[in-house]
Amino acid sequence: MTRSESPAPAKAASATAADPRSQTVQSLVRALHIMTILGEADGPMSLTELARAADLSPSTAHRLLTTLQQERYVRFDGATRSWYVGVQAFISGSGFLKTRNVVDLARPRMRQLMDQASETVNLAIIENHEVVYLAQVECHQMMRALAPPGSRLPLHCSAAGKALLARMAPQYVRNLMEQRGLPRFTAATLTTLEALEADLEQVRTRAYAVDNEEHAIGLRCVAATIYDERGQPIGALSVSGPKARVTDDRVASLGGLVRQAAAAVTNELGGTAPG
Repeated sequence: MTRSESPAPAKAASATAADPRSQTVQSLVRALHIMTILGEADGPMSLTELARAADLSPSTAHRLLTTLQQERYVRFDGATRSWYVGVQAFISGSGFLKTRNVVDLARPRMRQLMDQASETVNLAIIENHEVVYLAQVECHQMMRALAPPGSRLPLHCSAAGKALLARMAPQYVRNLMEQRGLPRFTAATLTTLEALEADLEQVRTRAYAVDNEEHAIGLRCVAATIYDERGQPIGALSVSGPKARVTDDRVASLGGLVRQAAAAVTNELGGTAPG
């Protein structure tokens, strides 16, 4: 062989060496796609259904499924010839639930929302039947609404509180309000159960809540719910500002912004909004 012929085998060897790496990545992506399809399904799936949904040949889908089965990410029921999500998938998912931090995950979205709305953004949860603010991103306006982290507000007269109440069982809300009452803070405070329930129905319809000077005169807030993996409310994002800036014309647009931000945080937490 001449020296000029020697590079050809080297190129062929290099291409051959690259193929297994490419195949390995492709196989991983396909296997994860199968896991996503199976996890989102309403029940077990047959090999034919999985292969069709994943756009794979049955032989390729079966090879990937048997590999996942060895690691217990899926399981096969011989009686029904169906595939299920396996216990290892639950164990891995539980590890995410233990390590997720709603404040850390929400903060980039809060900063983005503040830039979009030019108003102060808060993250709140319920604790001991009150709204508790966990984090805040202040706006750059001279006049701004501030509720420092650790502040507490009643549920019935805060946008964050109403966003959370709207997604709780009606009987639970009634029992809670009967126990704690609906004290008045301003002339706009909802002080009857009937008025609160009507307001919560509007919250469910438009997917955001409004505090229209119900806790403090001159202050308006708009909030939307953050959900966990079971579709349960675990927190809320709110935009707060003086009535002079949060006008009637702006409420709907702010509601859309805060709703989008809360949905993004829900998604990043691995949560799901109720249908």
